[in-house]
Amino acid sequence: MWLKVMGRDNSTSGGGFILVGFSEQPGLERILFVFILIFYLLTLTGNGTIILVSRLDPHLHTPMYFFLTHLSFIDLTLVTCISPQMLFNLWGPDKSISFVGCVVQLLITLGLGSTECVLLAMMAYDRYVAVCQPLHYFTLMPPQLCWTLSSISWFLGFSNSLVHTPITMTLPRCGHHRINHFYCEIPPMIQLACVDTTNYKKEIMIQSSVFLVFPLSLILVSYAHIARSVLRIKTSGGRQKAFGTCGSHLMVVSIFYGTIIYVYMIPKSELSHNVTKFVALLYNLFPPLMNPIIYTLRNRDVKEATRKVVMQKRKSRT
Repeated sequence: MWLKVMGRDNSTSGGGFILVGFSEQPGLERILFVFILIFYLLTLTGNGTIILVSRLDPHLHTPMYFFLTHLSFIDLTLVTCISPQMLFNLWGPDKSISFVGCVVQLLITLGLGSTECVLLAMMAYDRYVAVCQPLHYFTLMPPQLCWTLSSISWFLGFSNSLVHTPITMTLPRCGHHRINHFYCEIPPMIQLACVDTTNYKKEIMIQSSVFLVFPLSLILVSYAHIARSVLRIKTSGGRQKAFGTCGSHLMVVSIFYGTIIYVYMIPKSELSHNVTKFVALLYNLFPPLMNPIIYTLRNRDVKEATRKVVMQKRKSRT
């Protein structure tokens, strides 16, 4: 079906692109530069800390923190893939990005976003086992299974990206190279095509729905079982402990899926281009920053592990 569309011409490969971003509002660009730089540095610090303490503290060598390390790595890589290029384009008049840079950005961001959708479902299953089968938790969640579940998440995520990135980047563009966005993403890239992309848009919508709906359904089913188990607990202390076990993950899921559904499921005709770009900006910056904050503030083990790492560094210096 896509043989005709994927036929290359002189305008489908090579050259570069112009990331329009917020260039129509120069004053806003300076504000966004500071805003994004702060978000980027805080995200690197927060997720880097989660990865570091999860590796160094033996008490955190559990399935929950194994998955959390993967989540932090995804978030750290995602913002690193987008933010430096965005900061460069915001700071000066040069809004360009190379063809190879655009391919890499599209491949990584799409792959990481898809991987995170699946990984959050795997983490929901981990929380289900922790609450509903606490006595058999380490038996039901051995390291081999954790590695298998995480590998499935990465495989599915980047399989999706490896399918759509080549198709998107080889669409005939007839010389169009101005991307009305601040990074290379499928919807604004498709807008550059000078062929009928109706069927491809339908395929993307179907596949995106699968990556959104199926993992979210697994998460909802897991939490339905968790809620039923929690309601059976007679003591308030037991219920509070169970909710504390799942609260951080549930907040992360709410933020991630809330923003991604708003970005990709609301008809674009109902939103202006600037509103769409602002929401996409929040989607790419807000969850990666909030995830380590949520897990750190709500989790006594992470706070204690972080304190130990800081104390050990101070002792080694003295």
